[in-house]
Amino acid sequence: MKITRRKFAAGAAGLAAASLPMPAWASGRSLTHATKGFAELSGEDIHLRIADHRFATGGRPGHAVAVNGTVPGPLIRLREGQSARLHVANALDEDSSIHWHGLLVPFQFDGVPGVSFPGIRPGETFTYEFPVRQTGTYWWHSHSGLQEQAGHYGPIIIESDRPDRRYDRDYVVLLSEFTPVPPHEIMRKLKVGEHYFNRQMLTATEGDMPLSERIMWGGMRMNPRDISDVSGVTYTYLINGHGPADRLQFAFEPGERVRLRFINGSAMTFFNVRIPGVPMTVIQADGQDVQDVEIDEFQIGVAETYDVIVAPPDGSHALVAEAMDRSGMGVASLTSRAGHLAVPPPLREVPTLSMVDMGMGGMDHGAHGSMDHSRMSHGMRETSLLPADVEAGPGVDMVSAMPVDRMDYAGLGLDSVPHRVLRYTDLRARRMNPHREVEREMEIHLTGNMERYMWSFDGRSFSAVTDDPIRFGFDERVRVRLVNDTMMAHPIHLHGHFFELVNGADPAHQPLKHTLIVQPGGTATFDLTANEPGDWAFHCHLLYHMHAGMMQVVTVRPFQDPVR
Repeated sequence: MKITRRKFAAGAAGLAAASLPMPAWASGRSLTHATKGFAELSGEDIHLRIADHRFATGGRPGHAVAVNGTVPGPLIRLREGQSARLHVANALDEDSSIHWHGLLVPFQFDGVPGVSFPGIRPGETFTYEFPVRQTGTYWWHSHSGLQEQAGHYGPIIIESDRPDRRYDRDYVVLLSEFTPVPPHEIMRKLKVGEHYFNRQMLTATEGDMPLSERIMWGGMRMNPRDISDVSGVTYTYLINGHGPADRLQFAFEPGERVRLRFINGSAMTFFNVRIPGVPMTVIQADGQDVQDVEIDEFQIGVAETYDVIVAPPDGSHALVAEAMDRSGMGVASLTSRAGHLAVPPPLREVPTLSMVDMGMGGMDHGAHGSMDHSRMSHGMRETSLLPADVEAGPGVDMVSAMPVDRMDYAGLGLDSVPHRVLRYTDLRARRMNPHREVEREMEIHLTGNMERYMWSFDGRSFSAVTDDPIRFGFDERVRVRLVNDTMMAHPIHLHGHFFELVNGADPAHQPLKHTLIVQPGGTATFDLTANEPGDWAFHCHLLYHMHAGMMQVVTVRPFQDPVR
């Protein structure tokens, strides 16, 4: 019998998998069901225990990695100026970790295995200890494998010594997803076919797209509804661990002002957030104070946080977190009438990607919006357009021929709604930042091959063994331009620092953030003062993109010759 290389490889992989020990949660062992929602922990010594559990929502039961028995894990409430000691016990059969997302900590307590510490082995306890140097809304999550997808995350609030008296109530609104499919199986399915979870592809007769554009999209083997890698086909969208059927309510009294701390703790989902009929005033972004901005809706990328204040009228109001691909939503009721549920609006029409999302925003579309499709198709694949330091190998199948700054873009599906939508260009720091001139500029390309599900920076997928890090001199002031050569939005997160968005604001009021959405086919720029020494992770916060290689290490150390 003839055995092909593919069959041989598949057989070898199967034997290797069969020889691996089965995780405890998959062995038929009885597991405790995790509780939906979270308790609150505070003080100088906080104890957390990571363990396998069961979880179910929306009729979908499955395995969960829960902390202290809940999904999400506990709300950790700290105070500016205190010392924090967090004792984390790992009861899993595999290594684990916790990263304190957005917190300024010594790099050895940042919680990234292989970068800043070795991880927490099964049966061991690791103590994170650091001074609390900031205030605001943040969150924590695993940085080991794909555990974050399974429920290993939770919120953080850091109180100020100068309390904000502009509101009467204060709620955390943690957005996430749950799937009964094991995360590594999701990764396998995405590698087999990146459209596996997309059931909303544009058909030959659907929509009003001209035939010439349909031919162009088909010629590039792309689909204008390739929006989210993982969708409501397998996800139930959660608010504080509760699915839409769980009737979650946030109570208020008429006349009160309510602070809502939105955290996107999902693995893969951008959410469009609104409370129909209730304006929101944004007061913080990524835990940092901003000048008040009144809006009706905002898009929140994975790992971002936004704090808003609302003054809802008497009654019940739907709090809606609609997935960007419109495949589902998280729902709760903001109500002054206990037990009374608001009726959420229906899902809106599925959005469609545009020429700008393909990196053609700077190209002349002609007097009637038309353009040379052959030129465009060629440009999307023409790797000679890339700078010399970008590796144009099999991991790069798209190039943004003429990318433009998209900091003023509201987000896919929100650019033409009739109400006010938050844009990065609306954000201004509430307090002045120390202004320094930029000493160096650099450009980083976000690259990928969607068919092979390969993701990278500058065409190089992360390898902790061989990769040369991105180097910054201590206290160096650097302007970083991110160029998205893919057709997907990427939330890019730098550990250990806040950077300033170059968003058109006066330099002294450029807003501080730790995570930045880089829109498809576009650019986004930030200024960084590299003043936290050590080794730090820098990555796309879409979990499966990071796992597939869109990650790098940033090293901050004194050096004579500031070269990358």
